Amino acid sequence: MTASLLRTAVWAVVYVLATYAGRKTIMDDSSLSLVWPAAGVSVVWFATQRKARARWLDPIVLAAITVAVNLATGASTLLALWFVVANLAQVAVFMRVLHRLSPHLWGAGGDEPLARSADLWRVVVATFAGAGAGALVGPTAVWLTTDSFVWTDGLVWFLRNGVSILLIGAVGLRLGYHHSTGWPLRRASAGRLFEYVALVACSLTAYGLGFGVAHLPLAFPLVAVTVWAALRLHTTFVVLHDLGLGTIAVLFTLHGNGPFAAVPSQPARALVAQAFVGMIAIVGLAIALGRDERAELMQRLTATSREAAAHSRLLTTIVNSMSEGVSVVRPDHTWIMRNPAARALLGGVTSPDGTVAHPAHYGLFHPDGTPLPGEEMAHVQALGGHDVRGQEVLIRNAGVPEGRILDVSATRLPADGTDEGGAVVVFHDVTAERRHRDELSSFAGVVAHDLLNPLTTIDGWAENLADTLAAMPPDDPAVRDAGDSLARITRASARMRHLINDLLAYTTARNAAIAPVDVPLRDLIVEVTNARTDLAAAAGTPAPEFTLGRLDDVQADPVLLRQLLDNLVGNAVKYTAPGTVPRIEIASVVDGDGLVRISLADNGIGIPAGHHDAIFTNFHRAHRSSGYAGTGLGLAICKRIVERHGGTIAATDNPGGGSRFTFTLPPATPVRTVSVAAN
Repeated sequence: MTASLLRTAVWAVVYVLATYAGRKTIMDDSSLSLVWPAAGVSVVWFATQRKARARWLDPIVLAAITVAVNLATGASTLLALWFVVANLAQVAVFMRVLHRLSPHLWGAGGDEPLARSADLWRVVVATFAGAGAGALVGPTAVWLTTDSFVWTDGLVWFLRNGVSILLIGAVGLRLGYHHSTGWPLRRASAGRLFEYVALVACSLTAYGLGFGVAHLPLAFPLVAVTVWAALRLHTTFVVLHDLGLGTIAVLFTLHGNGPFAAVPSQPARALVAQAFVGMIAIVGLAIALGRDERAELMQRLTATSREAAAHSRLLTTIVNSMSEGVSVVRPDHTWIMRNPAARALLGGVTSPDGTVAHPAHYGLFHPDGTPLPGEEMAHVQALGGHDVRGQEVLIRNAGVPEGRILDVSATRLPADGTDEGGAVVVFHDVTAERRHRDELSSFAGVVAHDLLNPLTTIDGWAENLADTLAAMPPDDPAVRDAGDSLARITRASARMRHLINDLLAYTTARNAAIAPVDVPLRDLIVEVTNARTDLAAAAGTPAPEFTLGRLDDVQADPVLLRQLLDNLVGNAVKYTAPGTVPRIEIASVVDGDGLVRISLADNGIGIPAGHHDAIFTNFHRAHRSSGYAGTGLGLAICKRIVERHGGTIAATDNPGGGSRFTFTLPPATPVRTVSVAAN
C-alpha cells in the first residue's frame, strides 16, 4: 500500500508539470492547448498503477490536479470539470481497448514488452480510440461554455492527445517493463557506443538546422535520423529518441521557428507539427519493432536449424549403426536412402541408376527357390497400399553365393504438402534362425519317430496279450487281473501317443515356416465341420450341429489354419455334457483395425472361473478331474498359430451357456493392379 501511495504521489507531480506545460500553449482566443503531454503521462500513470491496491485513489488525484491547474491558468470552473470528464474518459477508453487487443502487454494486464509490430498497431488503435473519446467531450465542453464552435478545435484535440499518448505511452510501456523485470544492461562495444554518440550529435545538428534556420525547409528529410536509429539501435533508445526529437520540433514551432512556423493559422500550424511528431514516432517504432521481430525469427530459425541438424546427425548415426537393413523408396521406385546394413545384406549389389531394380538383379527368390516376381517385392506392395509383415525371401548372388534368408517388412509413408511419401523397407538376416528352426523341427520329428516305434511295439504285444487272454477262462481271477493290467497299459500307451502327437503339432506350430496365402475361410470350415460330422457318425455318437454366419476370407497358412480350426471345433465337441447334442456357431466380422475377428461359440460345459487366460498355457487342463482326456497342449497350439499370424486369441463365457473363443487373422489381400518400374 505504501509503495502504491508513493507512486501516486510521484505521478501526481509529473502530471502537474505536464498539465501546466500544456496549459502554457493555449491558442489565441481559445481554451485549447496546442500540445498536451498530460495525455501521455496519464495513460502511463494508470498503466503503472493497474495492479496497485490503492488505484481507486488515482482518478481522484487526477481530477483534483486537472481542476486546480485549469483554474490557476484562467479556465472556468465548469470548463475545468468538463476537462476532468474528458481526461478520465480518454484514459479509460485507452486502457480498456488496449487490454482487449493486447492483454499480454505490460501495463495492459500482462507481463510482456511492447516488442512486436502487431502490438504497435494495436497500441495505435487504442491511442486514437482514447483520443477520440476525449475529443468528443473536450471541444464540446469548450463550445457549450464559450458559445463558439470551431471544427478545427476538435481535430487539434484529437491529434495532439493522440500523438502525446502514442509517443509518451510507448516510452512508458517500454521503460515500465524494463523497470519491473530488470534493465537489460549489456556491455556495448566501442563501435556501438560511438554510433550512439554520433546519432545523437547528428540528430541535434539536423534538427537545429531544420528548425533553427527559418529559410531551410528540412522538416521531413529529418526522418532519416529516425530511420538510422530504428535500423541500428536498441528499441527503447529509439522511442526515447523519437520523444526527444518530437519535443524539439514542437518547442521550435511554438516559438515561431522552423518550417511549420510559417503556417499562418495557429490550429493548422499545430496540426502540421503534431502530424510530423506522430509520423516520426510511428516510423521509428514500426522499423525498430520489425527489425526486432526479424532478429528473433532468425534466432529461432538458426536454433531450429541447429536442432534439426543435430537430430539428423543422431538419426543418421542410429540408422547407420543398425544391423537391420533400412531403405526408403520414392513412389517412382527410386532410392531415397539406404543404410550400410542394407547394402551388406543385399550382397553389395546396387542398381546403376538409383532405381530399385528387378528382383533378378539382386538375386531374390522365394524361400523354396522359385523366382520372386516384381509385384511381390515389399516396397511395391507397400506403395500399393498393402503393408508387408514378415515376408521371407532368399537372396543369392555373387556377394552371397551360399544364399541368405531375409525377413522383410514394408510400410507406406504418408504424403503431405511438401513430401511425396514413399515406402520404408526394413529387413534382417534370419538365416541362422531358419536353420535352427529347421534343425529343431527335424530333431523333434526324429525324437517323435523314435518314441513312436517302442509304442508301436507295446501296442502290438498288448494286442497279442489281449488275444491270448481272450482264449482263457474269463472266470479265472488271474485272467481278470491280467486283463485289468493290460487295459491300463493300453490306456497309458494311447496317452503317450497323443502326447507325442501334440508335442509334434506344438513344435510345428511354433517353429515351422508359414506360407500365408488367401484362404476362403468358409470352404475350410465346411471341410472341418464335415469331417467332425463323419467322425461322429462312425463312432455312433450324436452329430454336432453347426451354424455358419458371415465368414470373411483371410490370409493364413492353410495347414496351420486347418489345425487351429480342428482343435477349436474338437474341443467344442469334446467338452459337451453327456447326452447333449453339441451346437456350435461360427462367424466373423472385420474390426476397426482391419483384421478379421472370428468367433466360435458352443453349448458345452464352459470354462471354470479364473481359467480363461490360463487355458492357453502349456499343459494346463481346466477340467483335469472331470474325466475328459487331453494333454493340455491343444489351446497352447491354437494360441501359437494365431500369434504367428499376427493375431490374438481369447476365451470368454458364452451368454447362452458354454464358451466362446475369439481370434483375429489378417484379411485376404484385396484385388489390386500394381505397376512395376522397369529396369
